[in-house]
Amino acid sequence: MDRISFKIYNSVKELPVLWDIVAQSNVFLQTPYLSVLERSAPVNMECFYIGIFEKSELIGVSLAQYLDLNKLESFGERDKSFKIAIRNFIFKNFASHTLFLGNNMITGQNGYAFTKEIDFECISDILIQSAEEITLYFKKKGINIHLVSFKDFYEHCSVELKKFRFSNVYEFNTQPNMIFYLDEKWKSEDDYIAALSKKYRDQFKRARKKNDGIIVKNLSFEEVVQHEDTIYDLYHYVAKNAPFNTFFLAKNHFSTLKGQCGNRFQIFGYFLNDKLVGFHTLLLNEFTLETYFLGYDETIQKENMLYLNMLYNMTKYGIENGFKKIIFGRTALEIKSSVGASPVQMSGFIYHNNKLVNKFIGKIFKQLEPELHWQQRHPFK
Repeated sequence: MDRISFKIYNSVKELPVLWDIVAQSNVFLQTPYLSVLERSAPVNMECFYIGIFEKSELIGVSLAQYLDLNKLESFGERDKSFKIAIRNFIFKNFASHTLFLGNNMITGQNGYAFTKEIDFECISDILIQSAEEITLYFKKKGINIHLVSFKDFYEHCSVELKKFRFSNVYEFNTQPNMIFYLDEKWKSEDDYIAALSKKYRDQFKRARKKNDGIIVKNLSFEEVVQHEDTIYDLYHYVAKNAPFNTFFLAKNHFSTLKGQCGNRFQIFGYFLNDKLVGFHTLLLNEFTLETYFLGYDETIQKENMLYLNMLYNMTKYGIENGFKKIIFGRTALEIKSSVGASPVQMSGFIYHNNKLVNKFIGKIFKQLEPELHWQQRHPFK
């Protein structure tokens, strides 16, 4: 760490000139996307941008997000139980000020990028020290950060981090990230269908038949603006019915994202009788297709198998545009596996700034994490 230093920025305008060159391997760390977060972040979120230097040369970039859960309208309304009520009480009273190192809005290892190989001892130092500096920044403003979470590391990274500053930080695993590794021999949707076993070919045909009458349209920026209110309502319905939420997007998030990122952000509208009844979004991240937020009318979704058709459409887009993998994220594990995605375990690290609470963080976390029961499907011959 002798030659390595970091600087924390509060605004995208302040970032060094070479930021995007350093971040070129990850769209979620580049200034067009960071500008979207700055201009249309969830109302309870504040972002910090971390530049990492070797002497005076920028060699790495990172992202941190502060969330004030007191400003949240709901933690999620799907599950109603005593255990969930206790969980919500604990979050509200003991974890309402949370700092994430990484991006809490997406699944995957998107917390940092470097132009050269940096050892994990150095990375662990930078992450811990950045968290401590941002915690101090809030303390000076009279806000005590309760929880600090380091988000989404693939197994080989978490193993290495634990050898250094993370050795005494509680490691947790939540639901796996569903990743679809696309067969390079597939050049069209027909190739994908041919690879499915009969059961899942029948599922595909049934879903497509149910989708008859729905028109899918790749929306321009002007069309996103035109349908913004409906897009948000469809998103908000799905988000508030999720089992757990730490944020809700700003109403102008999708139009801001389309305006800033252009063709690297794709938003597809699903229309029935000229009415927008659903949408899904994609972010193009080099050879990786990242699924982003979606929304739908629940009555149409059930009747027309809208969600499953969205997954098939994302798969088709990935194949036809030469992507190597699709990141489907953490929800709806079983249905995503029926399309072809496989679970990839990811780790996070978490600590509480109250030493007594932190002593029992492992036991507390296990009580708060909902139990997961699902069956992985194997759709290919």
